[in-house]
Amino acid sequence: MTALLLLYGEMFIRFFLVGLFAIGGGLATLPFLVDMGEVTGWFTQLDISNMVAISESTPGPLGINMATYIGFQISSNYGALAGILGAIIAPLGVITPSVIIIIIVSKILNRFKDSKYVQYAFYGLRAASFGLIVSALLSVAKIAFIGTESGFSLESINWLCLVLSVIIFTVTMKFKKVHPILLIVFAAVMGIIFKM
Repeated sequence: MTALLLLYGEMFIRFFLVGLFAIGGGLATLPFLVDMGEVTGWFTQLDISNMVAISESTPGPLGINMATYIGFQISSNYGALAGILGAIIAPLGVITPSVIIIIIVSKILNRFKDSKYVQYAFYGLRAASFGLIVSALLSVAKIAFIGTESGFSLESINWLCLVLSVIIFTVTMKFKKVHPILLIVFAAVMGIIFKM
């Protein structure tokens, strides 16, 4: 019981820090989750790739979906009820910093919204968000197209995944009226058929 409570505490703190520093949405959480997986051993980069695929295919914000999945997986070793509680604690850790910051900012932003320093801070946050999202994109692309093994060679490229990505990108650019859900379902079916 004590080990489970310590696990919940560590999980909440780690996800709180992710929520505090991952500015820019769900993809911005990926570099922090990669680091969390390496430090704790709770999950691998391949697990993160699978979580992204599942989280992008289900309703809700990516970061919350991933936190829910991780929280359940980590704590379900102690039983189904423990897993459900973990699936609640981890997302609470992610959203708590946002709630605190929104409350603080809403109280003081009206006083300083015209300040050039506040405007500069927002420009800096945009750049930080962009950097985190590009880092996440490169991590996911490496796992999807090359795999988790170290080193790069033509044999290590997942050509089916690359071709599927090009097809989906082309359809998205050429046929603007194709609903994204159809593309997600198509990609999921291809992934199941070809075991990608």
